[in-house]
Amino acid sequence: MEDRYKKGMEILKITNKDAINGLFDELEDIAPDLGRFIVEFPYSEIYTRNGLDLKTRELATVAALTALGTAKGQLTNHINAALNVGNTPEEIVEVIMQMSAYAGFPAAINGISAAKEVFKKKDLLPLRNNKK
Repeated sequence: MEDRYKKGMEILKITNKDAINGLFDELEDIAPDLGRFIVEFPYSEIYTRNGLDLKTRELATVAALTALGTAKGQLTNHINAALNVGNTPEEIVEVIMQMSAYAGFPAAINGISAAKEVFKKKDLLPLRNNKK
């Protein structure tokens, strides 16, 4: 079990080390095991599988969380993680815009709002997207 936790923490340090403490602080007094489950399952068992690199996994996660439309905190964390593993702001915006066709415009607008929040904090605005 400790190996799974260690393996998951290594991935978290690569993708979003700034979010680790916040996650544990948020859960410590009510559900500390949930933090451990998050480290041991998605980050240890899923993120370390062969077949996709971390850049692609984070972009897929941004798409899924955008489509859900109900997970702004997790979406902003994963937008930050996507940047940390090499995705560009333009790639993140494009995958969120793609979700408008599958999850609807409200979900895409909320996703863009979350991206803008992260980009602003990282001084990555304004973006200069070119239309087709």
